[in-house]
Amino acid sequence: MATVIRWTRFSVLILLIFSCKSKKPISDSAVMENMSAKAVIRTHYQNHINFKTLSGRMKIAYFDGQSTKGVTVSLRMEKDKAIWISAPLGIVKAYITPNRVSFYNKLENEYFDGDFSYLSNMLGTELDFNKVQNLLLGQALFDLRDTKYEVSQTESEYILKPKRQIDLFKTSYLIEPQNFMMSAQQLSQPAKKRVLDITYKNYQKVNNRILPNEILITAIDGNGKNTIDIDYRSVEFNRDLNFPYKIPKGFKKIALKADAL
Repeated sequence: MATVIRWTRFSVLILLIFSCKSKKPISDSAVMENMSAKAVIRTHYQNHINFKTLSGRMKIAYFDGQSTKGVTVSLRMEKDKAIWISAPLGIVKAYITPNRVSFYNKLENEYFDGDFSYLSNMLGTELDFNKVQNLLLGQALFDLRDTKYEVSQTESEYILKPKRQIDLFKTSYLIEPQNFMMSAQQLSQPAKKRVLDITYKNYQKVNNRILPNEILITAIDGNGKNTIDIDYRSVEFNRDLNFPYKIPKGFKKIALKADAL
C-alpha cells in the first residue's frame, strides 16, 4: 500500500509538472556516422532554446494499470524561476520554484508544500528545479558534461551511456539527429526494481523554437506501473504572466514518512 501511495502521489505531481498539438511537426533526419560522444553532447547544449516565459495548455492522460483518466490543464513557466499548472476551475494547482515544490488538490482537501527532497527520495537521486525544467523542454535531465560517455548509433538516433555505470543507479540517453534533443532518457535502480522512462514521441516548432510535442512517461516500482501521456497545445512565448497560487485554508498537509519514501 505504501508503494501504491508513493507512486500515485509522484504521478500526480509529475502530471502537474509536465506540460501542445504541433502546428509544425519536425520530420526525421539521418544520423551522422562517426560522430563522437563529445560532439553529440556539445550540439545538444548548443540547441537549447532561449525564452523568458512560456504559456499554453496540455492534455494529459494517466493510466495506473486499471483505469485511464484525462484532463486538460493550463501551463505557465518563467524560465529558471517558476512552473505553474492549474486544472479547470483550479481544482488542482501546482507551483514550483527553485526552492519550493507545492501543490494542492481540492478533491481530496490536501496539499504538499516543501523542497525537492520529496521527488529526490522517490527517484533515489537528487532533483532540483533545473532538472524538472529540462525534462519539460526535451533536454537531458542531468548535465551530460559532468560525465564521460560512450556513443553508439541506430538508423534514427544516438545512444549515450556513461563509460562507468553505477550498479545501484543506471542512466541512458537517446538523442534524435534533427535537433539533437532527447528522444528518450531512462533512470533505473535495478536492485529496487525501479525505472523511470521518459520518451519524447516527436517535436514541434513554435516561433522558431523546438519543443516536445508529445511525451510518454512510464514509472515502474516493483510490480506497479503508471503511465502518463502528455500532449502539448497552443504554446506561446514571452507573454507577461502572473502565477496566482494560495493553498486553501483547512486543507490537510500531506505528511511524508521515512518508510513511505
